Amino acid sequence: MKYTMNLDADLLDRVVAVTGARTKTEAVTTALREMDRRGRLIERLREGLGASESELRNLFDPKSDPAVLRVAEERQPYDTRKS
Repeated sequence: MKYTMNLDADLLDRVVAVTGARTKTEAVTTALREMDRRGRLIERLREGLGASESELRNLFDPKSDPAVLRVAEERQPYDTRKS
């Protein structure tokens, strides 16, 4: 589907670089998919996954810190291929 849009050129260039997209269309599609994914994740989290507050707290190890775990990982580009 074709659209005519006014986009921030610098922002689009950054999205192309971050995603590793081969085209601007691919970069916009990847960005839209990511925003959709985040929105759906937030909706699920707001629903509480069907667990009580105490059950949700017990789903995760309080000693684990995702930020610490990520230190050893190299940053990977977004996968721009369709699954």
